[in-house]
Amino acid sequence: MDLLDTIQWPAMLVTVLAAWLVASQAQRRRRLGFCAFLASNVLWVIWGWRTGATALIVLQFALAALNIRGAYKNDAADTSGAAPQSAHNAPR
Repeated sequence: MDLLDTIQWPAMLVTVLAAWLVASQAQRRRRLGFCAFLASNVLWVIWGWRTGATALIVLQFALAALNIRGAYKNDAADTSGAAPQSAHNAPR
């Protein structure tokens, strides 16, 4: 097994850490979570490229776009003073 084959494990760990951080109520931790998600996207793309997992690569680009959108909306909510919406307080 070469080094590129082992990238899936750090990618998985960074993804789980990112999800944990994004769920934080602290703005700084949420921002770190968004950055961690982008790092995990890069790691997954590297691993997917190595293994020929085209669907995984496309998925990572889509998730990165959604992550960037979420970070932007999170920053907009923070500057407006509004609390980030969760499933509990989302408009219906």
